[in-house]
Formats: sequence, C-alpha cells, structure tokens
Amino acid sequence: MAISAMSSAASGMKSMDTQLDVIGNNLANSGTHGFKASRVNFEDLYYEERRQPGALNNLGQATSTGLFVGLGSKVSNTQLDFSTGAFETTEQPLDMAIAGKGFFKVTTFDGIGQGIAYTRAGNFTVNNVGQLVLGTSNGPILDPPINIPNNADIESITILGDGRVTAQVDGTETEVGQIQLTRFPNPHGLRLEGGNLYTETEASGAPIDGNPTDDGLGEIKQRVLESSNVDSVRELIKMIRTQRHFELNSQVIRAADSTMQTIGQLAR
Repeated sequence: MAISAMSSAASGMKSMDTQLDVIGNNLANSGTHGFKASRVNFEDLYYEERRQPGALNNLGQATSTGLFVGLGSKVSNTQLDFSTGAFETTEQPLDMAIAGKGFFKVTTFDGIGQGIAYTRAGNFTVNNVGQLVLGTSNGPILDPPINIPNNADIESITILGDGRVTAQVDGTETEVGQIQLTRFPNPHGLRLEGGNLYTETEASGAPIDGNPTDDGLGEIKQRVLESSNVDSVRELIKMIRTQRHFELNSQVIRAADSTMQTIGQLAR
C-alpha cells in the first residue's frame, strides 16, 4: 500500500536530516585544529515478507526468489575519521602535533570522563603557575603535567620527537618534563565531549599510555599544528547529494499521497 511507501520515504528524510546535521558540523569545524570529521552510516529497516523464497508456485515448483517490501532506512551510527590532518608550521614553541597514532591526555572537570580526557589538538600554552594547558576556553592541563620554570626562556623550549621537553634555565639547558601519549584499541568508540576533547568508553577499550615513538605511538613535532582533516569539497558534494536524496523522498510521499487520493475517489 501507499502507506508503506510514505513511511519508508519519511524514514529516508529523517536519515538525510541527520546526515545534513553531521555535514554542517564537519564544515563548521574545518578550521578547528585536531578536529576529526564524522560520517553517517545507514542501514535498512525490517522487511515485510509477502512471499517466502522457495515457496511452491502454481506448477508445484519452488520459486527462486521471494517477495519482500522494505520499510525504510535509519541511521546506525556516526563514525570518526582518524586520518591525520595536514601539518601547519607555526612560530609558537609550545605548539605540537602528533605524527602517527595517539592522543594528548589532559586533566579536566570531574564531570567529563571522570576528570581525564584526550585530544589531538596541540595548541598548548602555559597557565599562571607555568603548567602546560590546552589553548581552549577551559584550558585543561596536560597530563602528566609539564611545569615550565618562571625563569625559563619560553622561546628556548625544545620538544623532541620522543616527548622530552628541555628549556634554558639561567643559561643552562634543563630537562623540565616528559610528554606522554595515549592510544586506544578502538578510537572510534571514544565519546565526543566538545572542546576538542574525547573521553574513554567501554567501546573504546582501556587507554594505553606510553612515550612518543614507543609501542606504536606517533612522534611529537614541535612548532607544528595538525589541521582539521575535513575535506570541504567532499563535504559540499555530500551536502548536495543529501539535499537531492531528501527531495526524492519527499516526491515519494507526494506520489503515495496522490495514489491514496485516487483510491479514495474510486471508492465513492
């Protein structure tokens, strides 16, 4: 019946609406350092079985196919794209990027991941007590903390690929800390918290900490930031396709409505 067509088309419009929301967020964050684009995955809904495959026909022969009418589609999940964004060279000594796998671990509010979160953004700065903090509105502290002495020359800070941090203190090069990275068995299972942060979930698996370049972790690059991995051209193409799919589903609803009106007139 036309009612099934209307229901299926309505589910398609709802799915396309969700996809448009995700595309809009991707494009809005195309300039956010360390941002990872999301994609929407879809799946078909249940099917009405009107004839079973292998049923006997009028000649007593088994049919090779059945008769199924689908009931539409739905969004199954959103999946993060963890491909590395382009590297942008800066003049800031505390800017960092991860070349390879891993996240920076930061300390944040207790209500977010029990106080621990993870990020690919590397735009770090120092707070009023010399700790390295992420350059976002809430400024979560790098964990384990790196404390820059007050008498250290910020411009002299060197961050090596393995995470060792040194600075000129009273004319002497001094090691002031060791940056660690974290990886997950399934990073796609992380929870997105906003503020360039992710938190651990049961789906992501337990975090695995280590020094950069060890145990499959990436290398630290100083005075470099990882750009968003959003491909704006591809997102615009997806947006146009999403609009077209939405319009096609709306046309199905109009056609089904017209069919129901015709049937109603026949009954008079």
